[in-house]
Amino acid sequence: MIKIVLLLVLPFFLYASKILNYNVYDRTDRADIMITFDTPYSGVIKQTTSRSKIVLTLDGVSIEAPKSKRVASKYLQSIAIVPLQNATQIIATVPSQNITLHASKTTDGYGLRLRFSQKAVTKQETQTTLSTEPSLSMLPTKKDENISTSYIIVITLMVIGIFILLYLKRKVQKQPTSPQKTKKDTWLFQSTNSETKEPVQTKPESKSEENVSIRFQKAIDSENSVVMLDFGAQSYLVLMGKSNILLDKFTDEKPS
Repeated sequence: MIKIVLLLVLPFFLYASKILNYNVYDRTDRADIMITFDTPYSGVIKQTTSRSKIVLTLDGVSIEAPKSKRVASKYLQSIAIVPLQNATQIIATVPSQNITLHASKTTDGYGLRLRFSQKAVTKQETQTTLSTEPSLSMLPTKKDENISTSYIIVITLMVIGIFILLYLKRKVQKQPTSPQKTKKDTWLFQSTNSETKEPVQTKPESKSEENVSIRFQKAIDSENSVVMLDFGAQSYLVLMGKSNILLDKFTDEKPS
Protein backbone atom coordinates (compact mmCIF):
# COMPACT_ATOMS: atom_id res chain seq x y z
CA MET A 1 0.00 0.00 0.00
CA ILE A 2 2.82 2.39 0.88
CA LYS A 3 4.55 1.64 -2.40
CA ILE A 4 1.38 2.48 -4.32
CA VAL A 5 1.10 5.87 -2.53
CA LEU A 6 4.75 6.66 -3.22
CA LEU A 7 4.28 5.85 -6.88
CA LEU A 8 1.30 8.21 -7.04
CA VAL A 9 3.08 11.08 -5.22
CA LEU A 10 6.45 10.64 -6.94
CA PRO A 11 5.42 12.39 -10.22
CA PHE A 12 4.48 15.53 -8.23
CA PHE A 13 7.93 15.61 -6.63
CA LEU A 14 9.62 15.01 -9.97
CA TYR A 15 7.80 17.83 -11.79
CA ALA A 16 7.55 20.34 -8.86
CA SER A 17 9.98 23.26 -8.71
CA LYS A 18 11.45 24.77 -5.60
CA ILE A 19 12.36 28.42 -5.10
CA LEU A 20 16.00 28.63 -4.14
CA ASN A 21 16.38 32.43 -3.79
CA TYR A 22 15.16 35.79 -5.08
CA ASN A 23 16.74 39.19 -5.66
CA VAL A 24 15.23 42.67 -5.99
CA TYR A 25 16.73 45.24 -8.42
CA ASP A 26 15.55 48.83 -8.20
CA ARG A 27 15.98 50.91 -11.36
CA THR A 28 15.01 54.47 -12.30
CA ASP A 29 12.25 53.30 -14.63
CA ARG A 30 11.32 49.92 -13.12
CA ALA A 31 11.78 47.42 -10.28
CA ASP A 32 12.70 43.79 -11.06
CA ILE A 33 12.43 40.62 -8.94
CA MET A 34 14.49 37.64 -10.13
CA ILE A 35 13.38 34.24 -8.75
CA THR A 36 15.60 31.17 -9.19
CA PHE A 37 14.23 27.57 -9.24
CA ASP A 38 16.07 24.31 -8.68
CA THR A 39 14.45 22.75 -11.76
CA PRO A 40 13.03 24.33 -14.91
CA TYR A 41 9.60 25.74 -14.17
CA SER A 42 6.81 25.05 -16.65
CA GLY A 43 3.73 25.53 -14.51
CA VAL A 44 0.84 27.97 -14.68
CA ILE A 45 1.02 31.51 -13.30
CA LYS A 46 -2.20 33.14 -12.10
CA GLN A 47 -2.44 36.88 -11.38
CA THR A 48 -4.99 38.87 -9.39
CA THR A 49 -4.88 42.64 -8.84
CA SER A 50 -6.45 44.78 -6.13
CA ARG A 51 -6.15 48.49 -5.34
CA SER A 52 -2.66 48.31 -3.84
CA LYS A 53 -1.59 44.68 -4.27
CA ILE A 54 -0.65 42.40 -7.14
CA VAL A 55 -0.84 38.68 -6.27
CA LEU A 56 0.82 35.91 -8.33
CA THR A 57 0.08 32.23 -7.73
CA LEU A 58 2.70 29.78 -9.04
CA ASP A 59 1.23 26.31 -9.36
CA GLY A 60 3.59 23.42 -8.62
CA VAL A 61 6.15 25.61 -6.85
CA SER A 62 7.32 25.20 -3.25
CA ILE A 63 9.46 27.19 -0.82
CA GLU A 64 10.93 26.14 2.50
CA ALA A 65 9.69 29.12 4.54
CA PRO A 66 7.80 32.39 3.98
CA LYS A 67 9.90 35.30 2.82
CA SER A 68 9.21 39.07 2.99
CA LYS A 69 11.13 42.22 2.17
CA ARG A 70 10.47 45.97 2.12
CA VAL A 71 11.62 47.85 -1.00
CA ALA A 72 12.34 51.58 -1.21
CA SER A 73 11.17 52.04 -4.77
CA LYS A 74 8.52 54.20 -6.43
CA TYR A 75 7.29 51.08 -8.28
CA LEU A 76 7.31 48.54 -5.42
CA GLN A 77 6.88 48.92 -1.66
CA SER A 78 7.20 45.35 -0.35
CA ILE A 79 7.28 41.72 -1.48
CA ALA A 80 6.09 38.60 0.37
CA ILE A 81 6.46 34.96 -0.73
CA VAL A 82 4.03 32.59 1.02
CA PRO A 83 3.93 28.77 0.56
CA LEU A 84 0.54 27.16 -0.15
CA GLN A 85 -0.60 23.60 -0.78
CA ASN A 86 0.97 22.57 -4.12
CA ALA A 87 1.64 26.27 -4.95
CA THR A 88 3.42 29.41 -3.86
CA GLN A 89 1.93 32.87 -3.69
CA ILE A 90 3.87 36.09 -4.32
CA ILE A 91 2.22 39.23 -2.90
CA ALA A 92 3.57 42.58 -4.13
CA THR A 93 2.46 45.86 -2.55
CA VAL A 94 2.54 48.73 -5.05
CA PRO A 95 2.14 52.51 -4.41
CA SER A 96 -0.71 53.06 -6.88
CA GLN A 97 -2.94 51.45 -9.47
CA ASN A 98 -0.75 52.87 -12.25
CA ILE A 99 1.85 50.14 -11.64
CA THR A 100 1.74 47.10 -13.91
CA LEU A 101 3.46 43.71 -13.65
CA HIS A 102 5.05 41.70 -16.48
CA ALA A 103 6.27 38.15 -15.76
CA SER A 104 8.70 36.35 -18.07
CA LYS A 105 10.78 33.17 -17.75
CA THR A 106 14.36 32.70 -18.82
CA THR A 107 15.08 30.54 -21.85
CA ASP A 108 16.24 27.59 -19.74
CA GLY A 109 13.26 27.85 -17.35
CA TYR A 110 15.39 28.13 -14.21
CA GLY A 111 14.53 31.79 -13.65
CA LEU A 112 11.41 33.96 -13.48
CA ARG A 113 11.54 37.75 -13.82
CA LEU A 114 8.80 39.95 -12.34
CA ARG A 115 9.02 43.51 -13.69
CA PHE A 116 7.07 46.35 -12.03
CA SER A 117 6.82 49.58 -14.09
CA GLN A 118 4.58 52.53 -14.82
CA LYS A 119 1.46 51.62 -16.71
CA ALA A 120 1.64 52.84 -20.31
CA VAL A 121 -1.00 55.36 -21.30
CA THR A 122 -3.33 53.82 -23.86
CA LYS A 123 -4.64 55.60 -26.91
CA GLN A 124 -8.13 55.85 -25.41
CA GLU A 125 -6.78 57.43 -22.20
CA THR A 126 -4.77 59.90 -24.26
CA GLN A 127 -7.86 60.91 -26.22
CA THR A 128 -9.79 61.31 -22.96
CA THR A 129 -7.05 63.57 -21.53
CA LEU A 130 -6.90 65.67 -24.65
CA SER A 131 -10.66 66.05 -24.76
CA THR A 132 -10.61 67.64 -21.30
CA GLU A 133 -8.12 70.32 -22.45
CA PRO A 134 -9.52 73.39 -24.20
CA SER A 135 -9.17 73.20 -27.95
CA LEU A 136 -7.44 75.93 -29.90
CA SER A 137 -10.68 76.85 -31.59
CA MET A 138 -12.21 77.69 -28.22
CA LEU A 139 -9.43 80.10 -27.24
CA PRO A 140 -10.34 83.80 -27.52
CA THR A 141 -8.80 85.45 -30.55
CA LYS A 142 -8.76 88.95 -31.91
CA LYS A 143 -11.56 89.71 -34.31
CA ASP A 144 -10.79 90.05 -38.00
CA GLU A 145 -12.57 93.41 -38.03
CA ASN A 146 -9.94 94.98 -35.78
CA ILE A 147 -7.13 93.62 -37.96
CA SER A 148 -8.76 94.97 -41.14
CA THR A 149 -9.31 98.37 -39.50
CA SER A 150 -5.64 98.59 -38.51
CA TYR A 151 -4.53 97.87 -42.08
CA ILE A 152 -6.91 100.52 -43.46
CA ILE A 153 -5.58 103.15 -41.02
CA VAL A 154 -1.95 102.41 -41.92
CA ILE A 155 -2.64 102.57 -45.67
CA THR A 156 -4.60 105.82 -45.27
CA LEU A 157 -1.73 107.45 -43.37
CA MET A 158 0.73 106.36 -46.06
CA VAL A 159 -1.43 107.85 -48.84
CA ILE A 160 -1.80 111.14 -46.94
CA GLY A 161 1.97 111.31 -46.43
CA ILE A 162 2.58 110.77 -50.16
CA PHE A 163 0.18 113.60 -51.08
CA ILE A 164 1.91 115.96 -48.61
CA LEU A 165 5.33 115.16 -50.08
CA LEU A 166 4.07 115.76 -53.64
CA TYR A 167 2.52 119.10 -52.61
CA LEU A 168 5.74 120.30 -50.97
CA LYS A 169 7.79 119.23 -53.98
CA ARG A 170 5.53 121.10 -56.40
CA LYS A 171 5.58 124.22 -54.22
CA VAL A 172 9.38 124.24 -54.13
CA GLN A 173 9.59 123.81 -57.91
CA LYS A 174 7.26 126.83 -58.49
CA GLN A 175 9.51 129.24 -56.57
CA PRO A 176 11.49 131.48 -59.04
CA THR A 177 15.18 130.89 -59.07
CA SER A 178 17.38 133.93 -58.52
CA PRO A 179 19.31 135.06 -61.58
CA GLN A 180 22.98 134.31 -61.69
CA LYS A 181 24.82 136.98 -59.79
CA THR A 182 27.43 138.98 -61.53
CA LYS A 183 30.56 140.33 -60.01
CA LYS A 184 28.86 143.54 -58.89
CA ASP A 185 25.61 141.81 -57.72
CA THR A 186 26.85 140.69 -54.32
CA TRP A 187 25.56 141.01 -50.79
CA LEU A 188 27.59 144.13 -50.35
CA PHE A 189 26.61 146.15 -53.45
CA GLN A 190 22.98 145.00 -53.87
CA SER A 191 20.89 148.23 -53.91
CA THR A 192 17.97 147.90 -51.46
CA ASN A 193 15.71 150.24 -49.58
CA SER A 194 16.36 150.09 -45.82
CA GLU A 195 12.69 150.53 -44.97
CA THR A 196 10.86 148.33 -47.54
CA LYS A 197 13.75 145.91 -48.18
CA GLU A 198 12.79 145.95 -51.87
CA PRO A 199 15.28 146.39 -54.69
CA VAL A 200 15.70 149.97 -55.87
CA GLN A 201 15.88 150.43 -59.61
CA THR A 202 18.83 152.62 -60.50
CA LYS A 203 19.92 153.98 -63.78
CA PRO A 204 22.74 152.25 -65.50
CA GLU A 205 26.02 153.83 -64.57
CA SER A 206 29.01 154.34 -66.68
CA LYS A 207 31.83 151.85 -66.77
CA SER A 208 34.04 154.08 -64.64
CA GLU A 209 31.42 154.31 -61.89
CA GLU A 210 31.12 150.53 -61.58
CA ASN A 211 34.71 150.12 -60.35
CA VAL A 212 35.31 149.50 -56.62
CA SER A 213 37.95 151.62 -54.89
CA ILE A 214 39.23 151.61 -51.33
CA ARG A 215 38.99 155.03 -49.70
CA PHE A 216 40.89 154.04 -46.57
CA GLN A 217 41.70 150.94 -44.45
CA LYS A 218 42.39 150.66 -40.71
CA ALA A 219 43.65 147.48 -39.05
CA ILE A 220 41.93 146.54 -35.77
CA ASP A 221 43.99 143.42 -35.01
CA SER A 222 46.03 140.85 -36.91
CA GLU A 223 42.94 139.34 -38.54
CA ASN A 224 40.29 142.11 -38.80
CA SER A 225 40.31 145.62 -40.31
CA VAL A 226 37.83 148.39 -41.12
CA VAL A 227 37.66 149.37 -44.81
CA MET A 228 35.82 152.23 -46.58
CA LEU A 229 34.86 151.19 -50.12
CA ASP A 230 33.53 153.41 -52.92
CA PHE A 231 31.24 151.86 -55.48
CA GLY A 232 29.49 154.15 -57.89
CA ALA A 233 27.69 156.94 -56.04
CA GLN A 234 27.74 155.10 -52.71
CA SER A 235 30.35 154.41 -50.04
CA TYR A 236 30.36 151.37 -47.71
CA LEU A 237 31.97 150.97 -44.30
CA VAL A 238 32.85 147.28 -43.97
CA LEU A 239 34.44 145.14 -41.25
CA MET A 240 36.62 142.62 -43.09
CA GLY A 241 38.43 139.61 -41.68
CA LYS A 242 37.02 136.31 -40.40
CA SER A 243 33.54 137.57 -41.32
CA ASN A 244 32.62 140.43 -43.66
CA ILE A 245 30.06 142.74 -42.02
CA LEU A 246 28.52 145.88 -43.55
CA LEU A 247 28.68 148.53 -40.84
CA ASP A 248 27.20 151.50 -42.65
CA LYS A 249 26.34 152.90 -46.14
CA PHE A 250 26.68 156.50 -47.40
CA THR A 251 25.17 158.06 -50.51
CA ASP A 252 25.21 161.88 -50.33
CA GLU A 253 27.33 162.76 -47.33
CA LYS A 254 30.39 160.63 -47.80
CA PRO A 255 32.92 160.75 -44.98
CA SER A 256 36.29 162.23 -45.86
